[in-house]
Amino acid sequence: MKSAEPARLRVSVVYLRPGLAFERSLLLPAPATVGAAVEASGVRRQVPELADADLEVGVFGQQCTLAEPLHDGDRVEIYRPLTIDPKEARRIRAAVRRRRRGSRQAAG
Repeated sequence: MKSAEPARLRVSVVYLRPGLAFERSLLLPAPATVGAAVEASGVRRQVPELADADLEVGVFGQQCTLAEPLHDGDRVEIYRPLTIDPKEARRIRAAVRRRRRGSRQAAG
């Protein structure tokens, strides 16, 4: 026998940035969407930079839209914009490693 979908969904909403870790556990009436969870969490009121922002969101690391339906136990993640292009960050790390190797060889 197939179990019925729960009348309420347990979900959490998380947003992280340096100096802030927002996590809110919620009980929402089923069916619910990612957008409904974000609004119910109050994150837009508590985190000023999100108040009017177009949010990039996901569930358990998989990017989705605010209209995505939720399942019991889902974790909604609000993503920050990248501060640096990943390729540029890799170039910077490689340059730092080259300089460190060069200074060790000169000292040795």
